[in-house]
Amino acid sequence: MEIDRELVEKIEEVAPKLKACGHHLRLKILCAIESRDVCVTDLWECFGQSQPVVSQHLAVLKRKGIVKAAVQGNKRIYTIVDPFIEKLVRDLIKKGHKES
Repeated sequence: MEIDRELVEKIEEVAPKLKACGHHLRLKILCAIESRDVCVTDLWECFGQSQPVVSQHLAVLKRKGIVKAAVQGNKRIYTIVDPFIEKLVRDLIKKGHKES
């Protein structure tokens, strides 16, 4: 069996992003970001993690091109900028709400 060349290219593009999202805290961060505008302080308070831990996980997501930060006043507000990951997170949130 042979896999379509375009599919292989897409897999190669998406696999590192999925790996970055595979950590449970990063996935929680992405769900929080998708649900509302959040800054680092919101995230570490929400998840009971230290600011450096949350910042390190956000740095991984930024390096992979999954999230970006925009300055609003004295805060950095994070958003998901990768369409594939954004859809994945939205679907996960919907699924979570249906099962609740």
